Amino acid sequence: MWDNLARYRIILGSQSPRRVELLRGLDLDFVQQPMPEIDESYPESLPLDEVALYIARQKATAYIPELSADDLLITADTVVLVEGCLLGKPASEEEAREMLSLLSGRRHRVLTGFCLWSRERREEGLCSTEVSFGQLSAADIDYYVSRYRPMDKAGSYGIQEWIGYRAIRSVEGSFYNVMGLPVHQIAERLTLF
Repeated sequence: MWDNLARYRIILGSQSPRRVELLRGLDLDFVQQPMPEIDESYPESLPLDEVALYIARQKATAYIPELSADDLLITADTVVLVEGCLLGKPASEEEAREMLSLLSGRRHRVLTGFCLWSRERREEGLCSTEVSFGQLSAADIDYYVSRYRPMDKAGSYGIQEWIGYRAIRSVEGSFYNVMGLPVHQIAERLTLF
């Protein structure tokens, strides 16, 4: 299927188990190489809908010195935009509860920026998905935060978990983007290598 990629060692520069799962779904051979700590700050003047791609580029840039001629690197970053606020990963359970309270009963956008970089070619993209949340009670939020792992998820939730079954009313766009990797766009870009 991926004959055009036979010469590459594909590296997923991510610690996310969901990105590993999603990339495996494309039947790609790849290695997961957790990245060093990356500064995920961004310029205050940067429009919020460009932050995810900016951070994905920062992650890719950290790998550049290590890339060999036969490496193809994939990095990504996901953020949530709601009511003019950008939500990344929560720093505490209390912040996770605050984020989920903010999302409750509202529509929001999930944005994932991604980079596919080799020494010879760079492909990048940004995927946006609209998600509508139903109302969540304080008990719903406490249940989710205490039983699941919101700390490693943008916006403090995983659509593929209990809260997705309980509260997601609609998704307009890529479901997999909300999980953290728009695999359809990744697949399209991989054909260009």
